[in-house]
Amino acid sequence: MEPFLSALSGLAWTIVYMAAIRIGFRQRTYAIPLAALALNFAWETTYTVHDLMGPMSLQGYVNLVWALADLVIVYTFFAFGRAEFPHFVTRPMFALWGTLVFGASYAVQWLFLAEFGEHDATRYSAFLQNLLMSALFIAMLVARRGLRGQTLTIAVAKWLGTLAPTILIGVIDGEPFILGIGILCSVLDLVYIGLVLRLRAQPDALSDAGPAPAPASVWLPAQRVTPP
Repeated sequence: MEPFLSALSGLAWTIVYMAAIRIGFRQRTYAIPLAALALNFAWETTYTVHDLMGPMSLQGYVNLVWALADLVIVYTFFAFGRAEFPHFVTRPMFALWGTLVFGASYAVQWLFLAEFGEHDATRYSAFLQNLLMSALFIAMLVARRGLRGQTLTIAVAKWLGTLAPTILIGVIDGEPFILGIGILCSVLDLVYIGLVLRLRAQPDALSDAGPAPAPASVWLPAQRVTPP
């Protein structure tokens, strides 16, 4: 069971990254919310470097593949992401903001390491940033008012990629904190999947144009006409 869950998680997240790269270049946007992307990239590169300094494990190779894939998604953010921001955000402002978010994300990962040690830091930070990502995907869908840069493949694979380690660590290893955060991730992921399915069936559900106003006769009470 444990090898299966580990393999499922690794495969599912690889599918997320490959799908995000494909749709990012095709639609000229970025497909993972900035804060989640920055935290993921910082997590993967931090622990990949740590693994490279010692005997390389299977998870170390997986982290390396994820980091390389995330690097391409980071490129799509800096190459195409400016168009997702208001006009007053200039190109230098956009680049500075992105750099600050990535820098802060590395600081967060290193603070987790300093506070909890490698074993717990990898788990706590990974699940907490997954919870953030689950919420940010919903926020991105609402902000973009549609499925630009998003697919059902990403939504389902992200859910499975988090559900598998939730069962592995939260249930099999018996860690209640991980189980609780993992359950919250699944709730938000299923909400996101539902929203994606809704927008696939009704693409203009979040458009600015609301329903046509009802005729005045619907809103105004009937007037009594008094004969002269």
